[in-house]
Amino acid sequence: MAVSFQTIDEFSQGQRLDNFLVKILKGVPKSHIYRVIRKGEVRVNKGRKKADYKLQLDDVVRIPPINVSEKKPVHVSDSLKKVLLDAIIYEDKGLLIVNKPSGVAVHSGSGVDTGVIEALRSVYKEPIELVHRLDRATSGVLLIAKKRSVLKNLHEQLAKHEMEKRYTALVKGVWSKKRHTIDAPLYQNSRYTVVDSKGKHAVSHFQPLKNFTQEGFAASLVEVTIETGRTHQIRAHAQYAEHAIACDDKYGDKEFDRQVKFRGLKRLFLHAHQLTFTNPLTGDIQKVSAPLSIELKQFLNKL
Repeated sequence: MAVSFQTIDEFSQGQRLDNFLVKILKGVPKSHIYRVIRKGEVRVNKGRKKADYKLQLDDVVRIPPINVSEKKPVHVSDSLKKVLLDAIIYEDKGLLIVNKPSGVAVHSGSGVDTGVIEALRSVYKEPIELVHRLDRATSGVLLIAKKRSVLKNLHEQLAKHEMEKRYTALVKGVWSKKRHTIDAPLYQNSRYTVVDSKGKHAVSHFQPLKNFTQEGFAASLVEVTIETGRTHQIRAHAQYAEHAIACDDKYGDKEFDRQVKFRGLKRLFLHAHQLTFTNPLTGDIQKVSAPLSIELKQFLNKL
């Protein structure tokens, strides 16, 4: 790797020099990064800086030759670009909000070459970052920040539980029409998220909206709100309550899944339908809704 120069953009403004280099030089040990900073091989605007220097907009960072693992070029199909551009439900100078389709990962990794963020970066040709995540099989409202200040503000709202997320799910069995709160700690092992006393605090609220009963079949359409955002929280809590979500290949009920698949359901029935937050640029409370997909609406009409 030759000497390179990075000009600081909105997303890196205000970040410490050492943290910026960790992000840029993936796979390089932190000890090596601190060593090249101390030796003055890393320069900012042609001058030496300490590791805790806060980068400013348009700073030019000189990065010395360091061996890093080469990135494979990201190929994004035109069809995926079109699907995601058609799924945009709101956009301003600081935010992009997408109604993410089921089956599309939010980012690459775990055998996935391209996700929502890589695809949209290839279109926007500017730095954008995920504010939060959705499981690959889950559809619905997904926030993407176009400015680092917006990203930081929205992360603070998430940390302070000032952002309200609402989901729609179809679950196994008839659930009485009152609010059911699952307050059970969740522990993530190598394969699953499970209820376990050694896990992290997690609270989910399930509000049944409609029950469906036929001979030998029962299901409930529920609205779910969460106070915490643990991995697979809703899916694990639904399983724990013995009301597993339809077509959940990790936490589902095999017999229930067989019944809903027989009736035409082909995907996890979990959809992030509404998100309420404070828009960092306007200061206004913003409520964004994403309608259920046609396939889920058609399936409900069959029940």
